[in-house]
Amino acid sequence: MPQLEVLFEDNHIIAINKRCGDIVQGDKTGDKTLGDEVKEYLKKKYNKPGDVFLGVTHRIDRPTSGIVLFARTSKALTRLNQMFQENKSIRKTYWAVVDGKPSKTTLELEHWITRDTKQNKSFAFDKEQKDSQKACLTLHYLHSSERFHLLEIELHTGRHHQIRAQLAAIGLHIKGDLKYGFPRSNKDGGIHLHARKIEFVHPVNGNNISIVAPPPKDAVWDYFVRSVER
Repeated sequence: MPQLEVLFEDNHIIAINKRCGDIVQGDKTGDKTLGDEVKEYLKKKYNKPGDVFLGVTHRIDRPTSGIVLFARTSKALTRLNQMFQENKSIRKTYWAVVDGKPSKTTLELEHWITRDTKQNKSFAFDKEQKDSQKACLTLHYLHSSERFHLLEIELHTGRHHQIRAQLAAIGLHIKGDLKYGFPRSNKDGGIHLHARKIEFVHPVNGNNISIVAPPPKDAVWDYFVRSVER
C-alpha cells in the first residue's frame, strides 16, 4: 500500500490525501480504514503509549481520491462537525474527469436527490420527490483532452454521491464510474473524482486555511494537471 500522504498537520487537525479505494470510516466490509492508518501514523510519530484520539469530520466516497480532514482534539471535532453540518466557513472544490463537455463553461446545478440504500446509489431529479433532499453545486469547465473533459466543482450541499448523481442527471459520466453510467472501470477500481481543495477557518485558532491535494498519478490526471497549471 502506498505511503500515507499528509497534506496539513497541527495540534488540532490533520488532512490526508486519500487514495482511491481507501475507506474513511469502518463499514460492513471490515476493511482497515484510513482513520486506523492515521492513528498508527500519529502514534508512531509522537511516540504515544495509549490510544490516539482521532475524529472523523466528513467522508468522501471509497472510489474517490483527495482531501479528508480529521480532528486531533475533541474541541476541533465538535467545531468542525458543526461547520460541515451547517456548510459554514468551509469551501470544498472537486475535480472530475468526464466523458462529455458541459453545455456552458459555468453551470449552477440544482436537483432533488433520493437515496437507494440497497443499491448504495443516489438519483437526482429536477423536481422534489418523496424523501428527497435538495442538492446544489457549481460546475466550471476547465480543459479538454482528445477523449475527456476536466471540470471543477464547488459543492454547496453535502449529499450522498451528490456530484456523481447530479452529473449523471445532465448526461455527464465520471471516468471509471460504472455505477453512474461510465462504460468501463479504471484499473485501480477508483473513479476520476478528486477532492482537490478545501478552504476553511481553523476551528481553534481562527486562521484561514487552504489545502490543495495533487490528484493520483496516472496519464489522464497528469495531462490535465500539466494543462491547467502551466
